[in-house]
Amino acid sequence: MASPSMNPTERDTITNQPEPPDQPPESASIQDGGYGWIVVFACFVQTFWVNAWTGSWGILQAALLAQSAMREVPASTLSFVGSVGLSLTVALGLACVWLAGVIGARWSTLLGILLFSASTLVGSFTVRNIGGLFASGTLYGIGASLMYTSSNSLPVQWFHKKLGTANGLVKLGGGIGATVMALIVQLLIDKVGVAWTFRVLALASLASGVPAALLIKEKERSSPYINPSLFRDLTFCLLFVAGFVGIFALYIPSFFLPTVATSIGLSPSTAAAVMACYNACMAVGRLSSGIACDNLGPTNMLLATMALNAITMLAIWSVASTFAVLTVFAALNGIANGAFFVTMPTAIGKLLGPVAAPAGIGMAVTGWTVGDLLGNPIAGFLIAATHADRGSSIVPYRPAIFYAGGTAAVSTALVLLARLKMDANMIKKL
Repeated sequence: MASPSMNPTERDTITNQPEPPDQPPESASIQDGGYGWIVVFACFVQTFWVNAWTGSWGILQAALLAQSAMREVPASTLSFVGSVGLSLTVALGLACVWLAGVIGARWSTLLGILLFSASTLVGSFTVRNIGGLFASGTLYGIGASLMYTSSNSLPVQWFHKKLGTANGLVKLGGGIGATVMALIVQLLIDKVGVAWTFRVLALASLASGVPAALLIKEKERSSPYINPSLFRDLTFCLLFVAGFVGIFALYIPSFFLPTVATSIGLSPSTAAAVMACYNACMAVGRLSSGIACDNLGPTNMLLATMALNAITMLAIWSVASTFAVLTVFAALNGIANGAFFVTMPTAIGKLLGPVAAPAGIGMAVTGWTVGDLLGNPIAGFLIAATHADRGSSIVPYRPAIFYAGGTAAVSTALVLLARLKMDANMIKKL
């Protein structure tokens, strides 16, 4: 209550103070849409190419191994080319945030698509040289990191109420890229061979990616400096650790679903159909979760996403001994998997606001590096230890499945703690 000795102006100043905002104050001034939709389209194109490479690398790898010059190269060595590219995409997140702050998001994204195209061009001339392919994978990882970092941080500058939808559309580009380009790459290999397939990818990415990058605009250039003070915020710390732990589980289904399918007696073509279902549902999960973030709250949706991930692994995949059950798992887990890559950056973006979000998202994505590198090898070790890949049952796969489901469950618990720290009212839109 104001003191009786205060004059009317002082009393009005106190009684008219606004309530503390639920979001950082700079977020409230953002007008959704307008040129922001052009920026979303530009980021859609960048994520299309980021995921086109990862989604079709297994097909390119198989074609490379079929060549006489590469038959002496172990499949594990060639697959590590893909792992290098995947891990660099997230490992360089902080460096890319810094570079975008120095030269601007338009030019850092343009550099990213140029490096991506260079990587496929280098690959086209080194299809018989493992060292050259590692150089190709490294160039991809650097270029993809530049594109992926911008696609995560730009929507938060243009959207507030519809940030989830914007992020969902951006990440939908990746889902479409992985699904469509896997089919196109196989057709190209059959028609023109693996070397020219690489060259077509280089030309197509230049033709679409460069104009899209030039469309990018920033409302405000992010700070080029990393902000370690964000770790003083317990909510951000919990979300950071949730992502660090949860990423260990996310790529395991996409790597091992075909092996599980054939081990329980399904034909290779049926196994491919299960994977097609999984990839398609990942794309659905990316878009639908973005819309749900706007209506139900991004942290609420992140919690639901990780809970669905854990439940589908522990309760469905572990008993998936038939085509029907495995397909149900592929559909539900695919939705949850795709949703993670939308809900996590949206939750962090809403928590931190447009000024601090690029550094916060970059820090979180960089934290995924360990899981990207070790998550699948750990599952592979457990499968090898139980000789699951030689069996005809789901039972030997359960240690690997429980490992994946367990890490997802731990991540779910951490997101729950973050959500409770924000507000104990679980119905509130947060």
